[in-house]
Amino acid sequence: MTAAIRVKGLTKTFGQLTAVDNISFEIEQGEIFGLLGPNGAGKTTTLSMLSTMLDPTSGTASVMGIDVTKDQDGVRKAIGIVFQDQSLDEELTAEENMDFHGRLYRIPKLLREQRTEELLKLVELSDRKNDIVKTFSGGMRRRLEIARGLLHHPAVLFLDEPTLGLDPQTRNHLWKYIEDLAKEKNITIILTTHYMEEADRLCNRIAIIDHGKIIALDTPEQLKESIGGDVVTIRSPNAAKVAGLFGVPWVSRVETHDGEVILTLRNAEQNISRIVTTLNDQAIPIESISVHKPTLEDVFLAFTGKTIREKDISRKEAMRMHFRWMRH
Repeated sequence: MTAAIRVKGLTKTFGQLTAVDNISFEIEQGEIFGLLGPNGAGKTTTLSMLSTMLDPTSGTASVMGIDVTKDQDGVRKAIGIVFQDQSLDEELTAEENMDFHGRLYRIPKLLREQRTEELLKLVELSDRKNDIVKTFSGGMRRRLEIARGLLHHPAVLFLDEPTLGLDPQTRNHLWKYIEDLAKEKNITIILTTHYMEEADRLCNRIAIIDHGKIIALDTPEQLKESIGGDVVTIRSPNAAKVAGLFGVPWVSRVETHDGEVILTLRNAEQNISRIVTTLNDQAIPIESISVHKPTLEDVFLAFTGKTIREKDISRKEAMRMHFRWMRH
């Protein structure tokens, strides 16, 4: 297969802040590739460099063989973008938004009209094509943005948090569109997300990014297998003591998090009675205990020591501190 995107040593700094830190990866043509991480991890900055909106501080990147710094116009013709923040004109109709975008790309009128009709049908907005966008729901606007991003037939589609803020039903609806696009049109899709389920369902491969670095990169299945077995979660008022009991060979990892102890081990179903007996022998109260196969949330916790939500919170606080410092 041909690599649609090549990234080597890509770095972006803003003063003393390193937003993207020496990352490298390749994405094959027709692949759905995910950048998974909390807000502020460097996902959007990476997309901004690949889409020529930001110049890299160092390193190289190419899209469909076109260097992102040497031929920005060539890159822009090869890509479509759906931004995290809405960029539709709310005072125009769906069809007018499509038409305006097509004119920017100098698509001839007849071809522009033909593609607009096809794409609005694809995202099930044909019956609303003459309605003003400000009357649309969040999900409808997202679908229109995807249709608009495909109007010039890009080889690569960038989706920045494509389902952020949408209800679960609408999110599932959009996931199907994204899957179908990659399969039926062989479009390479790179998406950023902090929704674990989204990354797990959609992506052929995932790069977990934190503090600007890629800390893991593999298929969702391999990432989940990499943490080494099943996951047992124990909630107890004495979590620290629980954690101290399971530094044993048959438990591969012990994490204490928010009043819970997370054990990673093989054949958890066979060992659950052993765990409960150990806790009972020590007269440690158990509020709850559960067993499940590893999820991407478990993977993220294993690699970073925190949940993705905690990372969001800590990063926001860090940015607040940064801006306070800048004011002084």
